[in-house]
Amino acid sequence: MNKNESGISRRDFIKISVIGGITVYLGVKPIHSIAQQALTLDRVSWTPTLDVKPAQRIDAVAKVTGAKVFARDVRAKDMPGWPVDQSYALILRVASTDRLYLGLDLSSLPLEAKPNRVVTAEDLKRDQLDFPAFYTKHMLLPEGERASILGQAVAILIFNSYAQYREAKTALRFRTDIFKFSDATTPLAEFTPWGALRSIRVSGKEAQELYSPLKNGWIRPLGYSRGEPVWPEPDASGHAAARGMAHAHDLDRLLLNSSESLFVLKRSYRTQSTDAVTLETENANCWYDPQEQVLHMVVSVQNPEEVLTHSAAMVKACAFPVKAIYVQPTFTVSYGAKDSSNHTYYALVAALYGNGRPVQTVLDRYEHFQAALKRHPFEMEYTLAVDPRTGDFQALRSHLQANGGGRPSFSNVVIQESTIQSTGIYQFPISDLTGIAQRSRALDASAIRGFGNLQTMSGLEMLVDELAHQLKRDPIALRIQNAMRTGMRNSQGGVPSGHLRIVDVLNRAATYPLWTEREKHKLAFEQANPKALYGVGVAIAQKNFGTGGEAAFAKVELDPQGRIKVYHCGVETGTGLATTQAVVCAEWLGRSAHEVQTGVTDWSDIPMESTGNAFDTTQEFEDHAQKNPRWTPRFVSSSGATNTAYYFTHATRMAARVIAQYGIWPAALDIWGAKTGGGQLSTEQPGFAQARWVEGHLTASGMEPLAWSQLVTRAYEMGMVTGAAVHSFNRWRWAQADYLIGDVQVRLPLDGLSVKYGNGQVPGSRTADTPNLYSLLKRQNMVFPPVQRYRGGPTLTSAVASVVALSVQRDSGEVNLLDHHTILECGRVMVPELVEGQVQGGTAMGIGFALYEELPLYEDGPGNGQWNFDRYRLPRAQDVAVWKQSIEILAPLSDSDPPKGFSEAAVIPVAPAIGNAIAHACGKRLYEFPMTASKIKEQLL
Repeated sequence: MNKNESGISRRDFIKISVIGGITVYLGVKPIHSIAQQALTLDRVSWTPTLDVKPAQRIDAVAKVTGAKVFARDVRAKDMPGWPVDQSYALILRVASTDRLYLGLDLSSLPLEAKPNRVVTAEDLKRDQLDFPAFYTKHMLLPEGERASILGQAVAILIFNSYAQYREAKTALRFRTDIFKFSDATTPLAEFTPWGALRSIRVSGKEAQELYSPLKNGWIRPLGYSRGEPVWPEPDASGHAAARGMAHAHDLDRLLLNSSESLFVLKRSYRTQSTDAVTLETENANCWYDPQEQVLHMVVSVQNPEEVLTHSAAMVKACAFPVKAIYVQPTFTVSYGAKDSSNHTYYALVAALYGNGRPVQTVLDRYEHFQAALKRHPFEMEYTLAVDPRTGDFQALRSHLQANGGGRPSFSNVVIQESTIQSTGIYQFPISDLTGIAQRSRALDASAIRGFGNLQTMSGLEMLVDELAHQLKRDPIALRIQNAMRTGMRNSQGGVPSGHLRIVDVLNRAATYPLWTEREKHKLAFEQANPKALYGVGVAIAQKNFGTGGEAAFAKVELDPQGRIKVYHCGVETGTGLATTQAVVCAEWLGRSAHEVQTGVTDWSDIPMESTGNAFDTTQEFEDHAQKNPRWTPRFVSSSGATNTAYYFTHATRMAARVIAQYGIWPAALDIWGAKTGGGQLSTEQPGFAQARWVEGHLTASGMEPLAWSQLVTRAYEMGMVTGAAVHSFNRWRWAQADYLIGDVQVRLPLDGLSVKYGNGQVPGSRTADTPNLYSLLKRQNMVFPPVQRYRGGPTLTSAVASVVALSVQRDSGEVNLLDHHTILECGRVMVPELVEGQVQGGTAMGIGFALYEELPLYEDGPGNGQWNFDRYRLPRAQDVAVWKQSIEILAPLSDSDPPKGFSEAAVIPVAPAIGNAIAHACGKRLYEFPMTASKIKEQLL
């Protein structure tokens, strides 16, 4: 395919690399004409104003009018260069794991519904195709084998017309007789867990750690026996893991000996499987061009670079020759559900067998329930020891099991993160935290919003609340007494960064009228409503933002007319990422960006290289790798709500700062110097730190305010920096290096920096022979955060508290949410409306988790293909006290406070607050989510 045939130039895509002999490309700009404006957001929806605040988010009009374009909206005819005839794929799945699968019988389909091609496991085996290694084997179940997961795909049906496809889909809906199985059942095999770890910490005197993961590492199983991990034997004088187990053995003895100085409370909790309920279901549209041997993919994912890597590995040795892969990312809606989802690879396979026609796969809601990633159900056991005389927490032991289903996905990471953070906001001198990601025949679960902490922190918060009542202490006061303060060590032995504001949040909750007047309101409400009970509950969560391996690319450019354009690697998943990147430019440039492109992967202006795994590596490897001046531990992070505000925005801010300090500021000094008559300022000239934007003009130390257009024109004339492309990496601390910009050396929290001078000329030249030329600056004194720091656990966190008032009907157990208040600390707020929107959405998700949403795990669950919203109960406006809810955002401590990610934290505390409110209302506690009316009624009998 060439320019003349398709209308597409390779300049429309960026060559990322060559993987296994396959050249892989990602879309620089969308190439489908009808969707181009909606997909690129290359015009913001407001004129940048002097007060910087946007009138609305960039995609606001498109969202509310239905004009926002997602991958599912893109047809073959919308793609220049593609064949106009579109084919469609239907994936058939079985809901049985106890019999051998013997084949497929489609003879009952009417002629007009017959597929043009049926792809089975036999085809994949012959053509050497299967899932990328991340997903394990058997993309399609072979005949003669038993499914290991409910909803296992067995065939892909391809239709050359939409009418065929719809007819077949209607005819096959809920049909099980088309699948042939053996008569005899076979016993289920014993499942080995996807992973497990143990995190043990014992603090010493004077802040010296006797044992901690940061100092001694996590403990991993030696193996598994009957599905349970086998831990090392305790040995106080042995190797690190054995010494840790000796400390755990000592804690066991401590917890068995309650006394006047030690009160021990042990409780078990259970949470359910839920769906992420992304309203954009799984979808993709792919075309394999057999003549050019090129694979084109329009995808709905959170990390398009991952799709390229996996796709290239998947097809490199298959029977279909592939010379190049083009991936076009689009907007999506995720909540984590499209982070490493396997659907894209079914679409890829369908395209290979599409006979040269583009093939689209769009799941309907039944299919999405059957195939999409789920939230892990947890079984949790907590044992908390406290000095009853003082209320000081002494120790915590947690044993957590998450059901990860039949594919690994991110289960190992979810159980790791939720385990090490299962101490919540509290400081425990001793902790023994165990997490196991179990394997089962259930649907695979993954990194859904909250990353396992919604489950584990909910259990802990209800435990602490019950403890307070047993000790006859105020629930908030007990929390404040044991909350982590600045400088204290977390469960991993690491010290969180910055000033912790947990106590500030709790103090605000303690004075909120809904809480302080709870007993008065309870008495009044129950007198006025004798058939109902009234309760108020409180809970708090501290959640990390980031993964300990966050990376981002960003580029900011000025054109000669002074328009600011931002390019960013982050995919807009509905969180307002694009709007935020526009707004943050104002910190350095005095105005929001005029244009924003998200999901960009054209980073040829800053050619970085990456090898290894940022999360599983050695210091020796990184010390050697960073000798390469272009090396970075990771290219880009998967896009999500929590990493936008701090990590993704950091890259944009740094690019804007470089332009401001080495483009706009020198221009200002030159103008001021020229107006003094001497061509330069005196030795008392102002420094960049004194620069201020006032009503859109730049001034400093009483100097004449300069207009933006005047500054940009002079920056271009002088050949100063007018564009900056950056790469950032954070392992709970920013990688940083020295860079020579012009003739000034500066240290920046970046591991890669390229700049453009003027129209693209080399420094010192005033010509523009090479427009848009970026120069990769040599980094010096490069410092990456040590590998060990990852084991120190999350050190960047935000805190969110919820106060909830509700009523419970005495006869039915039905819960009615009356009021809820959220208290949030998230640093410096960039766009308040986006913050409030994330809190509102997260709160609704937490309410649904607490009261309504539930998926059976096995044969009667969504794996049977019969689930839709008629069975799955989502909270509605009437269920979330939509007109009574309120949000309080703590003011930052200073103007220099960084913004914090909080979107995952926002979903957590409302669930345990509801549990605690139900206990206050009924006088009895529930230990299982969702707390449905029937469960509450049983307690009331």
